Amino acid sequence: MSKHQDRDDERFDAQGNTRPTGSNYIADDQSDDGIDRRGFLRCMAWAGTGMVWGLSGGIPTSFPVSRLPFLTDAQRKSIFFAQISDSHIGFSKDANKDVTATLQQAVAKLNALPQNPAFVLHTGDITQLSKPDEFDTANEVLKGLKTDRVFYIPGEHDVATDNGAAYLQRYGKGANGGGWYSFDHSGVHFVGLVNVLNLKAGGLGTLGGDQIAWLERDVRGLSSSTPVVVFAHVPLWTVYPEWGWGTDDSEQALAHLKRFGSVTVLNGHIHQIMQKVEGHISFHTAMSTAFPQPAPGTAPSPGPMTVEPQRLASVLGVADVTFVPTRGTLAIVDSTLSGQPPAFDAVTHDAMMQKTTARKQLALGPGQVGIDNFNFTPSVLTVKAGSTVTWINKDDVPHLVVSVKGAWKQSPVLDTDQRYTVTLTKPGTYDYFCALHPKMQGKVVVQ
Repeated sequence: MSKHQDRDDERFDAQGNTRPTGSNYIADDQSDDGIDRRGFLRCMAWAGTGMVWGLSGGIPTSFPVSRLPFLTDAQRKSIFFAQISDSHIGFSKDANKDVTATLQQAVAKLNALPQNPAFVLHTGDITQLSKPDEFDTANEVLKGLKTDRVFYIPGEHDVATDNGAAYLQRYGKGANGGGWYSFDHSGVHFVGLVNVLNLKAGGLGTLGGDQIAWLERDVRGLSSSTPVVVFAHVPLWTVYPEWGWGTDDSEQALAHLKRFGSVTVLNGHIHQIMQKVEGHISFHTAMSTAFPQPAPGTAPSPGPMTVEPQRLASVLGVADVTFVPTRGTLAIVDSTLSGQPPAFDAVTHDAMMQKTTARKQLALGPGQVGIDNFNFTPSVLTVKAGSTVTWINKDDVPHLVVSVKGAWKQSPVLDTDQRYTVTLTKPGTYDYFCALHPKMQGKVVVQ
């Protein structure tokens, strides 16, 4: 069993990389399905923030950065570690043309804490396209953190081009398999899991049998009274399966943690704060430092949401959302920079309408498949044997086209307006999907 120790004698390796080494508004408005849609809208927040964690009776307790001025002296002294997620270095679309600047803002906020966190967890999507210069930029910014260690776990954007090889070379020293590991600090056991590799068509995030077996061995010798913190990229609870926001085999992994009296599970990926409690397990998803995404079910698809600069103050801030399954309701508390009640209902509606209006109908020629709104259009394309098929990405996020049965070579990462073409000579039905967003599926029928 491989474990990282609490501290390194050197904070950074020879390459310069950090080692992996106003007003409150409360809403409780239940809809027919037991989920407060208005509450989900209000749970979102803008970029450039992070979460800090303290220890209360040996159990991790979260504090949104915006509430630091209101913490008691005891809470200030309890600050333990911080979480950053989804920095997406390299993204430069309308939702945020300078994601490096907002990551720098997050670093500055953490450096202004009343005491330095012992370490920082980055829960994935460090980069947008897993390019070396994107990793380099993220490392340079994060080197500015006043902390002893930065621990990483990959997001799907960090492993898109090479199934995680470059990520592991930078951050995987001493890790197991695809990058999972554990360490102990101040009596708390931390476990970093990887659920963005080997994604299957139509599925969610996945851990895999090897990693789950490792997790069982990793916690086997721990006392049930040991607090456990698990961190991964894709949520380990099913937030919204229609958008791929969950992990297929999370229940198998969490079964090995049910005997512990305190388990905290931290994730990123969905770019908004949400929380859920099941027994002794508390789930927390973190905001992005790059851009917000729409709340579950409020838009045709996930993806970067553009907010007008003059309206940012009404949606800048943080929110806590706690979902208690036995009550079926959400309790929400928000704080905005404007000091007014959050305006996410109006802002999200307008942002989605503007996005819909701005989208032009994609004109497709014979043998072409459009990628837009996290869909392949047409979902079934029929061509004659010997024809070429071309995929055109019109989304503002990257996609990967992968044949389920390996009928063609996996496409490169397709950013906006990029194309990928294959020639299909044999009749048959060819299923394919996006390896970054496996809920996206399509077929090519060759006659």
